[in-house]
Amino acid sequence: MKPLIGITGHVQREPENPRTGGHVQLNWNYCQAVENAGGCPIIIPPHADADSIARVLDGLLIPGGPDIDAKEFGEENHPKVETVHPSRFDLEKRIFAAISPEMPILGICYGCQFINVQNGGSLIQHLPDLVGHEDDIPGTLQSYVVEENTRLHALVGGGAKGQSWHHQAVARVGTNLKITARNADGTIEGLESTDRPWMVGVQWHPERTADQADSQA
Repeated sequence: MKPLIGITGHVQREPENPRTGGHVQLNWNYCQAVENAGGCPIIIPPHADADSIARVLDGLLIPGGPDIDAKEFGEENHPKVETVHPSRFDLEKRIFAAISPEMPILGICYGCQFINVQNGGSLIQHLPDLVGHEDDIPGTLQSYVVEENTRLHALVGGGAKGQSWHHQAVARVGTNLKITARNADGTIEGLESTDRPWMVGVQWHPERTADQADSQA
């Protein structure tokens, strides 16, 4: 039996539309990457009961998405912030609290930021204000330096390449997390847990460069 990998979906709520009520969406590439790696992808909507989901999953993938509301780390939102729908964030919080600490977790882009915030960290709300460029926003193919003695290094070695689609990044690193990768401008591009067997976050999108060996890893 293939391992069941839960993936939370992007929420677009349209209560004024009686035909659909809105949409729960997920890019095809996430599911394809999980299938290619030998897993069975399961899309989790906001209506899911976290305790029931936690009992059946073998792993959790938290994909990219809009921005986390800055109130979650004690700040006011930057004017450029476009917040994730509260029902998605609430679902992810509930699942994160319900699953076993032994369960493997991969966070991509927003998912990496979610891991950091859930562990008490904070975010740079608009990265161009700090680094002076917008190279991270339009899907630029970038190179990252990966720290030794990390799970990420064991997978991809001392460097990785990926497409970047974010305007936020990790600021204060959360409790029981450590930095695993950086961009040339110093931006934190990867985190992992120091107290769980396998919880890894990357700021880039490996599912969008699925032909690369490091993305497959």
